[in-house]
Amino acid sequence: MAPREQASELSRRSGIRDGAFQAVMQGGGENFLSAFALLLHATPFQIGLLSALPQLVGTWAQLLSAKALNRFPHRKTLIVAGALGQTALWFPLLALPLLFPSQGPWLLIACAVAYFAMGHFAIPPWNSLITDLVDPTARGSYFARRAKVMAVISFSALCGAGLLLHSAQQWQAPWAGFAVIFVTAAAARAISARYLFQLDESAAPATREAQFRLLEFLRREHSSNFLRFLLFSGLMHACVLIAGPYFVIYMLHDLQLSYLQYATWLAAGVLGQYLSLRPWGRISDRYGNKKVLVATGLLVPFLPMCYLLSTNLAFLVVVNLGGGVIWAGLALGLQNYVFDAVPPEDRAKGVAVWNTVNAMGWFAGALLGGWLATVVPAEVALPWPDLRLVSNLPAVFFISGALRLIVSLSLLRSFKETRPVEPISHRELFTELPLIKPLTAAFGGRESRQEQ
Repeated sequence: MAPREQASELSRRSGIRDGAFQAVMQGGGENFLSAFALLLHATPFQIGLLSALPQLVGTWAQLLSAKALNRFPHRKTLIVAGALGQTALWFPLLALPLLFPSQGPWLLIACAVAYFAMGHFAIPPWNSLITDLVDPTARGSYFARRAKVMAVISFSALCGAGLLLHSAQQWQAPWAGFAVIFVTAAAARAISARYLFQLDESAAPATREAQFRLLEFLRREHSSNFLRFLLFSGLMHACVLIAGPYFVIYMLHDLQLSYLQYATWLAAGVLGQYLSLRPWGRISDRYGNKKVLVATGLLVPFLPMCYLLSTNLAFLVVVNLGGGVIWAGLALGLQNYVFDAVPPEDRAKGVAVWNTVNAMGWFAGALLGGWLATVVPAEVALPWPDLRLVSNLPAVFFISGALRLIVSLSLLRSFKETRPVEPISHRELFTELPLIKPLTAAFGGRESRQEQ
């Protein structure tokens, strides 16, 4: 193996190891920020802000980072700076709300804004560098492999954090459980930064970001379907966030689940990702990211609607398991579409603009969801006896699903695949979907044996 290819391979491995420790931070830390906010007696409005405002401000940091790449070509330095900033911010994020509980939710939101801003600052240079180190025809497989490793680690960290919080709750000291998992998250991010420092920038092509002029970039990308893709992605994120921030309230407050039961529900989604990321990566590489977006974009609207049907924990866990499968494909398809749709010299800008559009959608959706939670009734008048809900949040979830379906049906046809791929019909694509393909293979094999 040539020295440059060997350096690239080592860097790709470091990228996966960085992802593993990031997953500890995300699974054991970030997943419980909203639960920590509830412990601090946050209102639904504050829960919505905690979900949306850090992402919105964070994407401004991405735009700043993309602009910095034009003048500061050392991508690894920017990446490591963002990771170390996140490491440091876990400590005030934990300590300040506990020291000043009367202002706890607002202090948590402020620290979360700074924390996510540092993380977002690292995203454009990381995407720019890592995609230069991975062959374009293998990106789906590489990112699926990395995401699969992250899903396994996140699942384990999430379960461990749930058990820890459950024990702390039994001892009537839940704050101590949050302290342990947040300090662990900080340590994991520090180790992640160490692996990021091992990325070999000299092994990547010398891609220098073109000067960032937002309007000029958007005009230049118009012919490549990028704007129509951005519209789909942004509106889909807005519809999703109408429901997303309020599941924690529904689970912990309305259904009175324990931290362990809540962690079980969360873990089911991570498990769904783990089971399906490799098949989604294979479909992405072979048939294109647009096919992945069509399949997942038409399935994701029905996930929140299921929460009207039952409050049984086993049912909710199964729903979130399916949600993990669908969201794994949607997230992978959206990310890889951006990588394919823009040239290498504009990739960091493309990622930054895409994330900014998504964050604007997140912010608008979370605020709309918070307003709907105050006006939507818990009892829905139907031709059959009234549908009585535990709270009005399942009705908000249904509205989120209906709007997602409108967005998918309206916009999925408006943009096209951006690279040559193997054609496949929608019917054939259905049989290739994760969890569907093993079933069709099993039943097909059984039928062939019966015919023999």
